[in-house]
Amino acid sequence: MPSGAGPVPPPGPLAGLTVLDCATLFAGPLAATLLGDYGADVIKIEHPRRPDPARTHGPARNGTGLWWKMLGRNKHTATLDLSRPAGAALLLRLVEHADVLIENFRPGTLERWGLAPERLHEVNPGLVIARVTGFGQFGPYARRPGFGTLAESMSGFAAVTGEPGGPPTLPPFGLADGIAALVAASAVQTALLHRTLQGGQGQVVDLAIIEPLLTLLGPQASAYDQLGTVPTRTGNRSANNAPRNTYRTRDDRWVAVSTSAQSIAERVLRLVGHPEVIDEPWFAGGSGRAAHADLLDAHVGSWIAARDLDDVMAAFTEAEAAVCPVYDIRDVFADPQYRALDSITTVQDPELGPLRMQNVLFRLSATPGSIRWTGRPHGADNEAVYGGRLGLTADELKVLIDEGAV
Repeated sequence: MPSGAGPVPPPGPLAGLTVLDCATLFAGPLAATLLGDYGADVIKIEHPRRPDPARTHGPARNGTGLWWKMLGRNKHTATLDLSRPAGAALLLRLVEHADVLIENFRPGTLERWGLAPERLHEVNPGLVIARVTGFGQFGPYARRPGFGTLAESMSGFAAVTGEPGGPPTLPPFGLADGIAALVAASAVQTALLHRTLQGGQGQVVDLAIIEPLLTLLGPQASAYDQLGTVPTRTGNRSANNAPRNTYRTRDDRWVAVSTSAQSIAERVLRLVGHPEVIDEPWFAGGSGRAAHADLLDAHVGSWIAARDLDDVMAAFTEAEAAVCPVYDIRDVFADPQYRALDSITTVQDPELGPLRMQNVLFRLSATPGSIRWTGRPHGADNEAVYGGRLGLTADELKVLIDEGAV
């Protein structure tokens, strides 16, 4: 374990799995992070002269990228130029002992380097190969460069996000990449489970970043197919129910109200002093309420605008109605529920000291995940990976470094 990592946590449920993270930026690497959080032995492979750009994305302290500290946690870092024959040969040696390889090169790149899935499976038939690309491995767009922003646009997400009459709105963070990472981690574990339960061999996971977000948009495809409807931008409102919006309080704070359940909608309208609308025929279903969003927003918004945040929260809580303040990161840090869950946890970093970051995604009662160490410097584990795992001598490693393969 890297120095400064603190006490050794218990092994996670994925302990014993070896993952080669050959991807860059966010979707593929984050999938590997999620596997590492639950005990997988992750080796991050980076180009010797072109580190993963995620190292320099976002804010930094004293030249140390803070995003990388989270994205690179629980990973050993090694450098390898896969385009060089000696580098490709070293990867094949690592593949012999690996369970998973994650990559996001443009389709055809691994094949050009002599590292096609067929070749990797010759070396290790049980290997699960996750190929995470913008548009997938085939089709007219397959070889285009693809990023999450393009997926957010092309999936239909941006078209329905924003105010009515305003421009399509993109999220200010890697939404499509993050969702794709969750799906990739699930796909990898599904393939591993097949290998274990059914005696199957390894296989290739072909994940296009444009697809997971499309799935999360719900019934849009079926509604267009059957009804010819095309959703439009509705701001913070929902086409499926109302009242559903953000509302400003008297002390200039914001709250979000959701009434997806009929019982909650009734409680909210009773709370704000308009029980008469509950008896209207249109109030009995989400679509009917959504058609009367102007009226319902006026009732709820005026009631909230006349009260301070604490009073709004107390009244909604007593009425068992769904409400939450609109938080920024300062509020997240201070919130007692997040504190109780340890959602933002403290880890020790050799460069930065105590460092706050998001904790592992979910809690397991018997085999919990853990953050064993934070993102490591570029190539910090070359000697441990190539010497300790593959048995290369110091002289052999120096030759590979000198020729640019490592």
